[in-house]
Amino acid sequence: MNQETLSQAAYRRLREDIASQKIAPNSAFTEIELARALDISRTPLRAALSRLQREGVIERQAGATVLVRAITVDKLLEILLLRKVLERAAAERVAERRGLTPELEAVRRDTSRLLEGTPDFGEFWDKDEAFHLEVAKAAELTILPVILTEQRAIVRRCTIIRTHTRFDDQLREHLDVLDAIEARDPAAARAAMSLHFDNMRTRSLGTLPGP
Repeated sequence: MNQETLSQAAYRRLREDIASQKIAPNSAFTEIELARALDISRTPLRAALSRLQREGVIERQAGATVLVRAITVDKLLEILLLRKVLERAAAERVAERRGLTPELEAVRRDTSRLLEGTPDFGEFWDKDEAFHLEVAKAAELTILPVILTEQRAIVRRCTIIRTHTRFDDQLREHLDVLDAIEARDPAAARAAMSLHFDNMRTRSLGTLPGP
C-alpha cells in the first residue's frame, strides 16, 4: 500500500471513529499513539491529520498532540440554519418539478415502517440521511448532496444529537414533506421542510440543561 493510500485509509478511519464518537469529543492523543493504533508510520498519519485539521475536526497542539474538537451548540444551530435555507428550497423544487420519485417513495415506505417500531439512533440516522439526500437528489441540485454529507458528518459528532431517544416526531415531519411533494404543492413542501428544521432546533435547545 503506497503512502497516499495509507493516508486516505487513516483519514477515513479517524473521521468515522470521531463521527460515531468511538473517539469522544475533547479526546487528546499523541501522533505516536495514533500511529501505533492505526499501524502506520507518522508520515501518512500527518497527511490524514492535516486533512482533518482543515475540516475543523481536530486541532494540532504543542508536542505533536492532537485534540478532537467538540461541536458547540452555536455550531449546530448554524448548520441547522444553513440546511433549512437549502433544503426547503430543494423540497419546493421537487414538488414543483417532479413530485415523488421512486427513491422518495421507497424512503416513505421505510419511514412508515420505522414509525411502527422503536428505532435506535443508528437506525434512525440511516433513514434520516436517506430522506434528506433523496430530496436533494430529486431536486437535481448536484452540489447539495455533497454539502449535506459534509454537514451531517459534523452534526453526527454533536453530543446533543445523541441525547435523543425518540424519533417519532421527526419521522412524521419527514412524511409531511413527502406528502406535500406527492401533492405537487411547492408552498406546502417548503413550509413542511422549514417547520422540520425549526422543530429540530427546538428539540436541540430543549436538551440543554436549565440555568
